Amino acid sequence: MAKRLIECVPNISEGRDSAKIEEITSVVETVAGVKLLDVDPGSTTNRTVITFVGEPEPVMEAAFLLIKKASEVLDMKTQKGEHPRMGATDVCPLVPVANITLEELIPFAHKLGERIGEELSIPGYFYEEAASKEKRKNLAYCRKGEYEGLSKISEPEWKPDFGPAEFNSSVRKTGATAIGVRDFLVAYNVNLNTTSTRRANAIAFDIREAGRIVREDGMPGGKVLKDDKGEPLRQEGTLKSVKGIGWFIEEYGIAQLSLNLTNINICSVHRAFDEATEKAAERGVRVTGSEIVGLIPKKVLIEAAHHYLTKQERSLGISEEEKIKIAIKSLGLDDLAPFNAKEKVIEYMIEDSINYSSLVSMTLEDFANETASESPAPGGGSISAYVGVLGVSLGTMVANLSAHKRGWDHRWEEFSFWAVKGMQLKEELMALVDEDTNAFNKIMEAFGLPKVNEEEMRLRKQAIQSATKYAIEIPFQVAKTCLKSMEVMEAMAQFGNPNSVTDAGVGAMCARTGLLGAIMNVKINARDLDDKIFVTSVLSECSDLEHRAHEIEEKIRKLVDQNISG
Repeated sequence: MAKRLIECVPNISEGRDSAKIEEITSVVETVAGVKLLDVDPGSTTNRTVITFVGEPEPVMEAAFLLIKKASEVLDMKTQKGEHPRMGATDVCPLVPVANITLEELIPFAHKLGERIGEELSIPGYFYEEAASKEKRKNLAYCRKGEYEGLSKISEPEWKPDFGPAEFNSSVRKTGATAIGVRDFLVAYNVNLNTTSTRRANAIAFDIREAGRIVREDGMPGGKVLKDDKGEPLRQEGTLKSVKGIGWFIEEYGIAQLSLNLTNINICSVHRAFDEATEKAAERGVRVTGSEIVGLIPKKVLIEAAHHYLTKQERSLGISEEEKIKIAIKSLGLDDLAPFNAKEKVIEYMIEDSINYSSLVSMTLEDFANETASESPAPGGGSISAYVGVLGVSLGTMVANLSAHKRGWDHRWEEFSFWAVKGMQLKEELMALVDEDTNAFNKIMEAFGLPKVNEEEMRLRKQAIQSATKYAIEIPFQVAKTCLKSMEVMEAMAQFGNPNSVTDAGVGAMCARTGLLGAIMNVKINARDLDDKIFVTSVLSECSDLEHRAHEIEEKIRKLVDQNISG
């Protein structure tokens, strides 16, 4: 159910004419589900960096429209600027943000490039993770000779990965482009309690991957030592995929480490912060906090929270909101100014633009009123899922209380495991609350399709059957998830904080109620499905789910009764 989000960062070869920049960037948000986050023009470079995000398919459409518009508006025959470039849209990297990997993004890049070549007759190369050849991973290699050297595309070695291999009149206007897949880059500053740029630089050299040049006797002014190839010897820093320098920020009156984390899967923000803290302390300097420049994926803060919660031997099964607060405080992101996650985290920035109004975002009273209204949805399916949410939330609460119980500190990992499992199941059920209503709406939409002629009637019936099957699958998933959640309540009734055993019992009864309600919805929708083999299989498994839920609930109730009676 989780949305796959990606970022697209096209660079166009225009940074001076605001009207042209506006005309090009305005096409981005014409695609539903895509949000334009930033437009950063540079006059000297004559280049604008554009950032937008969304799910992969709409982002691909927005990228295509932007590249098309840039090819219409800009003329590379007259373009000049300081930044290397080879086309109206010089580069277009795709970056995974959430629930999608670099490898999964590569086919999207290839499909986008092929479409650009076929429909726009723009040649180009795939670079970084999308590269078709090892040497083309390097963008600088692909761009060798820049626009002025594009006659190279007719040579076998430089044949484009997509588009025409001829520097014709069309290509003379548009130039070429590079489509890439790369990881997320984080610009990250670490605040120091010193005004010394020299000391800040020393700390940056300690940790950045490139390290520092080795000098004779280790003295700053000493002779540079060289290897057998005549290149300066370097002492590597402690962190891979990190670039950095030290500088003084007059606005704040402090020195900072200015770091670029080029691959957050290799070096996370919290790893960089901890290493900077340690190396600064070795030089008598204290880290007071840090600063994130630009936007970041949510996982940066969630992973940081997990890291510091683990160091504190605390349960990881807490709400996302609480984890964000812990990450902010642990990294000192509010040291220089308030840190508003809603304005810094990509997923939060785009929530309003890609999410429709949902039941789970309502207040309890609004949800109850919506259910009580004359509208047939939300109905029993959504309510069953939400009862399941309440049940597993109680089980998770017992796990967290157990992790904090005095004298049980040595068991925190055991209870954290159950709390994390409970939170994951809670999120799955929360998504199913809305999805059950969506499934009902799909059936209504299918019934509303035209049925004038035979072909329309065939398509309408096909749509009704497809929607009906989906309306069976969603409550079936609710039932299975409710049963899984009962494992949490069973473990807590058996091993958790005895003072909260009745909460585990109530949670189990909620979970079974959610399961039974979901199965009712499976059965009523199954009446209208023609695929009887599918129906027989699902109903058989539902019978098994119901039987197992009854057994688990009875076991939990006995455990509760034994605990209450002493």
